[in-house]
Amino acid sequence: MMLGLLLARAGVQVAVLEKHSDFLRDFRGDTIHPSTLELLHELNLLEDFLRLPHQEAVTLDAKIGDESFKVADFSGLPTHCRFIAFVPQWEFLNFIAARAQQYPNFKLMMGTEATGLLRENGVITGVETNSAVGASAIRAILTIGADGRYSSVRKAAGLEPIELGAPMDVMWFRLSREPQDFAHTAGRLAAGSFFIQIDRDDYWQCGYVIPKGTDEEIRKRGLGQFRARLAELEPSLGDRVAELRDWEQIKLLTVQVNRLDRWYCPGLLCIGDAAHAMSPVGGVGINLAIQDAVATANALTEPLRSGSLSIEHLAQVQHRRTWPTHTIQRIQLAIQSRVITRVLGAGGPINSPLALRIAQRVPLIQRLIGRMIGLGPRPEHIKSRSVGAVE
Repeated sequence: MMLGLLLARAGVQVAVLEKHSDFLRDFRGDTIHPSTLELLHELNLLEDFLRLPHQEAVTLDAKIGDESFKVADFSGLPTHCRFIAFVPQWEFLNFIAARAQQYPNFKLMMGTEATGLLRENGVITGVETNSAVGASAIRAILTIGADGRYSSVRKAAGLEPIELGAPMDVMWFRLSREPQDFAHTAGRLAAGSFFIQIDRDDYWQCGYVIPKGTDEEIRKRGLGQFRARLAELEPSLGDRVAELRDWEQIKLLTVQVNRLDRWYCPGLLCIGDAAHAMSPVGGVGINLAIQDAVATANALTEPLRSGSLSIEHLAQVQHRRTWPTHTIQRIQLAIQSRVITRVLGAGGPINSPLALRIAQRVPLIQRLIGRMIGLGPRPEHIKSRSVGAVE
């Protein structure tokens, strides 16, 4: 959606396909980081965006036993917004779609699924589609695979990701939030458990991190045992776990960390999770995908406008985004192996990691972590020229 907006404002004809009839998918990437908020500022959209209902986190905190730690501090970032904004993904997508639709060369095709790729002489020339009106085809100079970690576009192109491994999955659910509750986002670590609370104003978005592949085992033990474990882990929510009356209220995120060795082939480029599925550690996935979109628009707008697009231009996008992607994944993998795996496998009380205790005493470390999470190692800026809004 972001790439569609950027290309359309620069005068490129673009169509965005969404197989569902709306964007109402719960428990998706809702963390809009300072890097993305800065891009909205560069597009003169930030003021309007911040009018949407949202929550702001200036720090990210963690609890281990009875100890509390400030892990990341965004207050010193060189950006207009020095916080993470929590906004439901459907609100963000609707916001970007409405702005993109101001341009006559932008077309949003809801309820339209890409079912295959068109090819001519070894070059991908568009997509086969299916919608309520039947099968059809869209021809294009360039097809972008931005359809997530289970990308059907990537699969149809024969591009296979390299699996890097993840030791956990996450069970997401909601619990009501009371006015007296603490007003910040936090994670709680205890023996065998990692619990996440995200402040969503009138409710908590909760994540219960589990060892990879143990979802069925947990469900077989019964909802009562699950609720009891949550109450033990976070006593302040003990009177609210009864709100979980059915397993349908609890959604499983199967965590993947992978990446393509090559993001492109003639006529096609993959970006975001289709090119590199990220761990939920740090909540950076949606923001890295948007960085990919900006880098793609910066590199490809002029070749698309002039009709001179080549496979070298596609390689340029991957070259630009490889280093930050690999850097973040290396950090995520290290945290998974050194922290999350140990916590989930612990049979008794866990001690706070030395690095966390040092960070608690050194604010500079908290700010550096905040910079890595909030901006990333290579934040992008919008360079593609706008042709101006139109009626």
